[in-house]
Amino acid sequence: MHRLIRARTFAVAAVLSGTVAACGDEDDYANEPRPPSPIVVSAAVTDGRVSVSPKRFGAGPVNLIVTNQTDRAQEITLETDEIGSSAPGIQQRTGPINPGDTASLKADLKQGTYKVGVDSQNIRAAALDVADARPSAQNELLQP
Repeated sequence: MHRLIRARTFAVAAVLSGTVAACGDEDDYANEPRPPSPIVVSAAVTDGRVSVSPKRFGAGPVNLIVTNQTDRAQEITLETDEIGSSAPGIQQRTGPINPGDTASLKADLKQGTYKVGVDSQNIRAAALDVADARPSAQNELLQP
């Protein structure tokens, strides 16, 4: 008899929890557009400078892939100065990249000018010009 009562109690509890979970106001669901698709920006560190390609693109997620073509380990820094802005600037850094090796850095860049450089005074930094936001990836298939 106790098993029958337990089974009925469990069944009622399962039905009630399913009913409560299905309740909700559909009007408060915000269907925000997806962010832009990430783009790949390539960078190479040589003895005299850091080169990037492309140098100009729209704001959004970026994967920076860096190759070190010098004879010693390098650390890449991606940074900006948001002077006079209410938002703070960013500064992201890779770990040491051995000669002939690569590293990657992911960032969500806003509109502005960014510097991609190394600590060495002998290697000139590259500039990135980030324009208005790229379009949303809302209706693109096979997105990550």
